[in-house]
Amino acid sequence: MLSGAPGISGGAPSLTEIIRLSVSPLLLLSEQSVLPVFIRIFLFRYIDRSSMSVFPSPMTVADVVVEAKEVAYQGFFRMEKLTLRHKRFNGEWMGPFTRELFERGQAVCVLLFDPKKDAVVLLEQFRVGALEDERSPWLIELVAGMVEEGETPEDVALRESEEEAGTVPTRLIPVCNYWVSPGGTSEKVAIFCGLIDSEGMGGLHGLDDEHEDIRAFVVPFDDAYRGVVDGTINNAATIMALQWLKINHASVTA
Repeated sequence: MLSGAPGISGGAPSLTEIIRLSVSPLLLLSEQSVLPVFIRIFLFRYIDRSSMSVFPSPMTVADVVVEAKEVAYQGFFRMEKLTLRHKRFNGEWMGPFTRELFERGQAVCVLLFDPKKDAVVLLEQFRVGALEDERSPWLIELVAGMVEEGETPEDVALRESEEEAGTVPTRLIPVCNYWVSPGGTSEKVAIFCGLIDSEGMGGLHGLDDEHEDIRAFVVPFDDAYRGVVDGTINNAATIMALQWLKINHASVTA
């Protein structure tokens, strides 16, 4: 019996517990950028991190019952009204109650990075959600797009890089995958760092049938990161990607 071992309460450890205890140190090293990039990519893509978390949850989707679902609005986006109940942490059940859900789906963002020139390619475009922004509703952003049926996030990263910036990354490094605002929307964002040659890049891009008007521009990484520090860059995905590159800069440029 392994008494006192983290995550093992007594008796013979399960296979999941053994794997978690073995791989968790590697995941920690990966997050600290100690391991080579190709090993980090393998760990993030093929290892189920949820079973190895230091924050294991007793709750799963099996503890939620959706009793009714209706479309409250359908336009370019969809709003759903759900009636549901779920288990409490004390074992009792809560509900039924209603929640409105902005059904958005899986998005992909790409930080285009030229390691030879130590420069990134960023985009500027109008965003209706930023109409009240104190600076401008034209935001500095990453390449971005939505995953369509039959596509992988990597497919979208390559497609959108070509459509919005006129380039195709030679390599994609996964950065993170996060829920945007799970209290009210289903949107989840996968961020990649795409390695490119930025020579000759820049200009205007976007699809007319999607009413896109996108300015792509090349900027030294240090200048881009300064935009995070001074607040000029103020959207989550771009901030997270540039902070990731700041932390992992040495290994990505090696």
